[in-house]
Amino acid sequence: MTTADSKAVRQYYQYIDAEEYESMFSLFAEDVTYERPGQANLSGMDEFRAFYLENRPLEDGEHEIHDVVVEGDTVAVRGEFSGTQGDETVSFGFADFHRFDEDGQITERWTYTDRDEV
Repeated sequence: MTTADSKAVRQYYQYIDAEEYESMFSLFAEDVTYERPGQANLSGMDEFRAFYLENRPLEDGEHEIHDVVVEGDTVAVRGEFSGTQGDETVSFGFADFHRFDEDGQITERWTYTDRDEV
C-alpha cells in the first residue's frame, strides 16, 4: 500500500462529486465487487457502471472526508455526505473501505451508513 492508493481513494470522491464517472471508473478493476449491507452486492464492472450511471439514489451532493486510514492493501475512509436522495435533502455519515489489487486498482469496496439505501 502506498500513498498513491490513498490519493486514488481521495480522487474517487472528487470524481463522484464532479460527476466525472469515466475518470472514477478508471480507478477500479474490471472484476470489482461493491458491498452495501442491506442491499444487493454489485459484481463486475458492468454492474458497477450501471449502478453509478443509472441506479445510484444519491445525487447533487458532496463528500467531506474526515479520516483516511491505510492498512495493508486497504484504505478506510470516514466522512459525511450532503446532497439529495430523491426529493429529500440528506446529510449522513459514512465509512467506506477500498481494497487494492497488485496493479493499484480498487478491486473491492464496502460502504456503511445509517441510511437504508445509498
